[in-house]
Amino acid sequence: MITTRIAREQDFPGFLELAAQVEHWFGAMVAEPGFHRAVREHIRRSSALVAVSGQSPLLGGLLFGGQAPTYHVDWLVVSAQARGSGVGRALMAEAERRFVRGPGSVEVITFGADHPGAVTSGARVFYERLGFSPAEAADPGPEGGSRQVYRRAIG
Repeated sequence: MITTRIAREQDFPGFLELAAQVEHWFGAMVAEPGFHRAVREHIRRSSALVAVSGQSPLLGGLLFGGQAPTYHVDWLVVSAQARGSGVGRALMAEAERRFVRGPGSVEVITFGADHPGAVTSGARVFYERLGFSPAEAADPGPEGGSRQVYRRAIG
């Protein structure tokens, strides 16, 4: 059974473990002080969520931000062993339940269509299945790959 909840300080190492699994797509994070600060700040603000199952390592983590009318998925990663099992969908549903008040929009920056991780990660399809639509191009990621904004209107 998957449970989603607000992240705690003791979940910080789990965020680093998740980040290590996707650095080849996103660029360095595990050793980056800026990433550490961002995760810790989201944890302090209670705007970081985790998905867990029993005593296993974190199945997923999400950092959420923004305020009405525009909200942002700042970071969402599902562990390799849990991809395709509903963890990402559960984290997004929990974030929207806890943090989003409409009307407005939820935005996320994900891989551009030409990025090597666009298909392999499943990120674009994941957001499209949740009702997000591709929008404008965004600045390249830290590894130099293309990025695109995905947006979904909320009532």
